[in-house]
Amino acid sequence: MTPQGLLDRLAGLSTTSLVDASPALRVLPLRLRPVVPGGRCAGRVVTARANRDLVSVIHALRESGPGDVLVVDAGGDERAVAGELFGTEAQRRGLAGLVVLGRTRDTSALARLSMPVWSTGFAPNAFGAAALPETGVPLALDGVAVAPGDLLVGDDDGLVVATADEVAAAVDAAEAIEAREKALQERILGGTSLFDVMTYEEHLTALREGRPGRLAFG
Repeated sequence: MTPQGLLDRLAGLSTTSLVDASPALRVLPLRLRPVVPGGRCAGRVVTARANRDLVSVIHALRESGPGDVLVVDAGGDERAVAGELFGTEAQRRGLAGLVVLGRTRDTSALARLSMPVWSTGFAPNAFGAAALPETGVPLALDGVAVAPGDLLVGDDDGLVVATADEVAAAVDAAEAIEAREKALQERILGGTSLFDVMTYEEHLTALREGRPGRLAFG
C-alpha cells in the first residue's frame, strides 16, 4: 500500500475505530481539543518544539506542505504560539491540520478556516520570537511520543498517532469495525433494540459466575 493510499483510507476512519482495532496506537493528551467541533484530519506529522517562543513554529510551518499535520509542543501555556495569520498560511499551504500542545489565539478566525486546529486552550497574548528553531525532532506530549513522519488521525474524540507500519496493520480491522457499527446504528435507528444485537445478558451471566465474559455486538 502506498503512503498516500494509506492516508486516503485513514481519512474515512474515526479515531474510535482505529483504537478499537489496535489499542496499542498512541492517543495524544486528551486536553487537546478542537477549536471547532466537527473537523477531522489524517496526515503526516511535522514537529516543532517551541520552547515558549514563536520561531520554531514559524520555521516548521515553512517546512510543511500539503497533507502534513504540524504538531507543536509549545513548552508552556502562559501565551499562544499560533493564531489567525499562522493558521491561514497553514491552510494556504495545504496542511491537513494543526495540533498545538499549548494555547492558540484569534479563535474566531481559526474557526472560519477549513483546516482543523486542536489546542489545549486560548490566550490573547503570544510568546516572543527570539530563540533558534527546533524542528523535525521527536516530541513527548505529556509523555506520549510523537515523531516526524508518524501518521496522525484527528476528530472530535481525540488524536491518534502511529507509525505507517502500525497503521497499516490496523486499518483493515478498523474499516471492518466502522462498517459493522454503522450497520448496527442503522438497525437501531430502524427500531431494533441495542440489547437485541449485544451479548449483554451472556456477558453479565459469565461475570456473576466468576467466568471471563465477552461483550460483543453483532
